[in-house]
Amino acid sequence: MTKEKLIVIQEAELTNNCPECFNQDLSLKFFQKHSYGKLYHRTTGEVTHEIRCNKCNSIIYPVKWTDDIERSIDYYRKIVVPSRASIRFTTLFFAILIILICIAAAVVYILLEGMPV
Repeated sequence: MTKEKLIVIQEAELTNNCPECFNQDLSLKFFQKHSYGKLYHRTTGEVTHEIRCNKCNSIIYPVKWTDDIERSIDYYRKIVVPSRASIRFTTLFFAILIILICIAAAVVYILLEGMPV
């Protein structure tokens, strides 16, 4: 079973007003999705974001965005640089692969030695 984790790739402080408490202390975080399995570690190209007010600790959803918040989000979306989408195999994967190659080589050796020429 794979575990999925959102890793923070960029964080910014916004000076826009919170639609809930009208405070100017918002934080914007961009996350990239990572999957961890027993045989591999996968970095996806999926990037998400979250705006949170630091005073009232509420998440600001797109329905409540003002035009100023939307412009700030568009700006930060352009400058965020996510990691490349990739897959890395773990040592367990390579150990299983080596064992399978050794078993296949042993079977081929036994078949070739057992046949008379």
